[in-house]
Amino acid sequence: MNVTMPMKHKFTLRDKIVYITAIIVCLLTLVTIIVIEVRKDTGFVEILDTVTAEQAALGNKTEEEINALKGVINSKFNNNIEKKSVSTNIKKIDSTKDVICTALTTEETKQGSYELNVVLPVINVNSEIIKKYNKEIDSLFKSKLDAILKTNGKNIVYNTEYVASINDNILSLMIRANFKEGSNAQRTLIKTYNYDLNENKELTLSDILKKNNIDENNVKQTIQTEIQKSQQRVEGLQKVGYSVYNRNLGDSRYEIKNSKEFYCTSNTVYIIYAYGNNDPTSEMDVVVL
Repeated sequence: MNVTMPMKHKFTLRDKIVYITAIIVCLLTLVTIIVIEVRKDTGFVEILDTVTAEQAALGNKTEEEINALKGVINSKFNNNIEKKSVSTNIKKIDSTKDVICTALTTEETKQGSYELNVVLPVINVNSEIIKKYNKEIDSLFKSKLDAILKTNGKNIVYNTEYVASINDNILSLMIRANFKEGSNAQRTLIKTYNYDLNENKELTLSDILKKNNIDENNVKQTIQTEIQKSQQRVEGLQKVGYSVYNRNLGDSRYEIKNSKEFYCTSNTVYIIYAYGNNDPTSEMDVVVL
């Protein structure tokens, strides 16, 4: 009985090129999927982009850098000083503690009444202006905590957190509070404090712009453009039935002199319009310079 064995296929150069190309394409596809998942689940790519973006010069960032910085503003609140470059001759209230430190931490839940996660800072500088700041922090945020602790059956959620930065002796502190009672809309408040540790004076947004040789008219135009974009987004959502906070482009709050809430790092200024400071909403706009 004669058995004929099948002939062994010989791979041509063309076959080898096709197979190798297919393998490379599959590997690239797999790597792309992994990168997308990592980016989505951990935000690692965004963090890298943000580090690069914050290195860009103040007032001279690309649109991509600005978007990267806007995207991580919520992740900045680490209840600590994120960056620090400061002289050692600051007159502290307590010489054993940092310039900004945590003064109060409360995490407590009372079923049906409240859920609290409150962290509040104190500015450890011996100055009349700083005393005013610390008193205001107590008045705005700690007094709210004290009142909530006395309530029953209101289903209140109250969280606060902060972040600070000290660069070239410019102290910048930003505190955020989220407050929700029962079925009411959540309200988000942002309060900032900016202080020159060398000259012992409060800093306005105009002061920061002048210090960095940035034209106020250009910043005013940037603010108007950003708020206009936000309002266009709002109107688009309203058309499909969503109830979203309206921006009034003519509101005086958008003027430089009235833009009180801003946070500074070494190369970036975040101008923050937290509408929850005055109204029951968590909506806000962030303008990045």
